[in-house]
Amino acid sequence: MSYLRNTTNQPSQLDSPQHTIEVEQLHKRFGKINAVDGISFKVEKGQIVGFLGPNGAGKSTTMRILTGYNRASSGIAKICGIPVAADPHFIKRRIGYMPENNPLPLELRVREYLKWRAKVKEIPFSQRRRAIETALESCDLLRAQDRIIGKLSKGFRQRVGIADAILANPDVIIMDEPTIGLDPHQVILIRDLIASLRGRMTVIISSHILPEIEMTCDQIIIINHGKIVGQGSPAELRDTFIDHTTYEVEIHGSIEKLKTALSSIAPELQIEKTSERCPQGFATVEIQIKGKRDYGERLFQTLANCPDLRPRSLRSKMAPLEDVFLAATRRSWEEVDQELVANGEEQAVN
Repeated sequence: MSYLRNTTNQPSQLDSPQHTIEVEQLHKRFGKINAVDGISFKVEKGQIVGFLGPNGAGKSTTMRILTGYNRASSGIAKICGIPVAADPHFIKRRIGYMPENNPLPLELRVREYLKWRAKVKEIPFSQRRRAIETALESCDLLRAQDRIIGKLSKGFRQRVGIADAILANPDVIIMDEPTIGLDPHQVILIRDLIASLRGRMTVIISSHILPEIEMTCDQIIIINHGKIVGQGSPAELRDTFIDHTTYEVEIHGSIEKLKTALSSIAPELQIEKTSERCPQGFATVEIQIKGKRDYGERLFQTLANCPDLRPRSLRSKMAPLEDVFLAATRRSWEEVDQELVANGEEQAVN
């Protein structure tokens, strides 16, 4: 539900475009530094998207441009079909934003703060109480609603920031490190809260906690040096950046005999023991094979037919998102190094 009056130039939620966020050739320069260097992407309505990158990669700058807090040097960023630069005030009213260092008035109580924010967000008076109650309940803040914000823990303050972001039921939620400082119980709570927004709101999350991103997000965008270096679902990113298949086998027998038995399957097969033997004599072994073929059946048949080995389990193992992230950013670092070398050579020639 939108709390804005619709005009002929401003689409309502009922006729909003398929892509809630559209970014085309976006640039942001600070002096000679290209903080954002010509990125383009689209986010469909109701999707949850993870925005990843090393420190200084351009994530926060891009988010500030989308929210209207910073102006782009060039390019177009649209929210609900409206260019941010054309009407930043309108855009800010369609977005819920929680920055990493969430500024909160420490002297106010939680409910007092949300009442003030509801007024600032122009939520109609008749709907404010319900909006506040919903935000408090969604973020598990009912028991802390009368406490002074300055006396809350870091985790509770994060939840107050998220309650503020969702208070006006906006089209787009942008969160910068929403789970930082939270304990495991609170992380699960926020993860479930974000997942509950899927289909209703478009959510962009920036975080360094990669397992949380993978469990929560439909799509992932990886940025480095101000450029997008990877984009797609977790499965698509693995297919792009991971060049091997990995299996984990629990086996009773000599590791050397295991290597001999599996040597005929693939020339670049590598075996690494990942655990010591348990009392029953079994050990967990990781098998890594170059290429993306499915070797599961061949591994199973080979192990079953080897009299000196007793396998107890065999399973394929997905590469963690950390490996995908490192591969994507490493590739971009190598490209930058090549550009520097090429520019140096050109300067030397000139």
